[in-house]
Amino acid sequence: MIQAPKGTKDCLPKDSYRWQAIEEKMRQAAHLAGYQEVRTPVFEHTELFLRGVGETTDIVQKEMYTFKDKGDRSITLKPEGTAGAARAMIEGKLYADPLPVKMYYINNPIFRYENPQHGRLREHHQFGMECFGAKEPSADAEMIVTLLSMLDSIGLDDLIVHINSIGCPQCRPQYHEKLKDFLRGQLQQLCPACQERFERNPLRVLDCKEVNCQTIVKDVPTMLNMLCTECSDHFARLQGLLKMTKVPFEIDSHIVRGLDYYTKTVFEIIMRGEREGLALCGGGRYDKLVEEIGGPELAGVGFGIGMERILMVLEARGITVLQPPVCQVFVANIDTGAFPSAFALTQHLRSQGIRVDCDHTGRSLKAQFKYANKIGVQIIAIVGGEEFERGNIKLRTMATGEEREISLVDATQVIKAI
Repeated sequence: MIQAPKGTKDCLPKDSYRWQAIEEKMRQAAHLAGYQEVRTPVFEHTELFLRGVGETTDIVQKEMYTFKDKGDRSITLKPEGTAGAARAMIEGKLYADPLPVKMYYINNPIFRYENPQHGRLREHHQFGMECFGAKEPSADAEMIVTLLSMLDSIGLDDLIVHINSIGCPQCRPQYHEKLKDFLRGQLQQLCPACQERFERNPLRVLDCKEVNCQTIVKDVPTMLNMLCTECSDHFARLQGLLKMTKVPFEIDSHIVRGLDYYTKTVFEIIMRGEREGLALCGGGRYDKLVEEIGGPELAGVGFGIGMERILMVLEARGITVLQPPVCQVFVANIDTGAFPSAFALTQHLRSQGIRVDCDHTGRSLKAQFKYANKIGVQIIAIVGGEEFERGNIKLRTMATGEEREISLVDATQVIKAI
């Protein structure tokens, strides 16, 4: 009862500043690219994910938290962010606004029932960007460039982009048949999950992490050789834009992503150096998703990146985030009679934008000094005694130990200056 459920983790006050610093960089990057925040419910109707994410995906088949509510409706905790954002866009009729619709979500809780691992929890949090109504490859490139810029701003610069095109409903069926022809003779050597995928969604076999399956698909025919003219042109123009903006990228024909709604572009941001090959995040284009879940025909592209994954990588690389002071000033009261004045000064300093606190536990003056030192304040303002009767207070600068008496009237100006 007093332990967090398996696969979840508290973010304690002593750690939250790290999240906030990263979130600030994420907001800045999104706003610079013209994206506005969207906040969607933690749970949605299950049908949204069955139709949007795809019934053959591991997420839908194995990982969703699904339950019946008191109205006997099937409800699912969000296993990813894009479908909910698309649903909100349709319900809010944002497609009638000037296009494209650019949205981002931040610290978005995502739930997947899987074995908890380092950097992968059953409840984790994502930053994501979604662009609806832009069919040109410039939207794909803009998203990749914005993401890399954001990661660079927090100290993650040793990265490379892996890109692929998985075609569209016009050219992908022919590839499915060619892929099945390649796999059919080795079907019994595939893992049980891939044997199930073989008929319903053979493309997902390429995404399997089982070593034996990876070996079998190593020399599989590539979708890139079977793209229709539209998909081939889109992929070529995307590469041209990435080269022009000096984005480091490689073509990886085995990237398919784990969700059925992707079309054309798929991409992953890959770590280099000591964690070579680790996918930091991924995304791609989903030109049929909005229509699939009941909206108009509207192209889309987006990505999601886990907050916990970013924090894990920052820690592994020894990149620290500067912790702001919890409190800059502590207002100490000499005795209980001086506390109301100390409390009033505290509130006034806060109204001037200063982080300040006072004693709420009835400590002695000596104990207040010890507490103020532990929480790392810069200044102690001492209220009470003969000084206060003269309309003054004492200020102690903690870095030097210097004490001086100043007028209460001048206190705010002097403290701000320090």
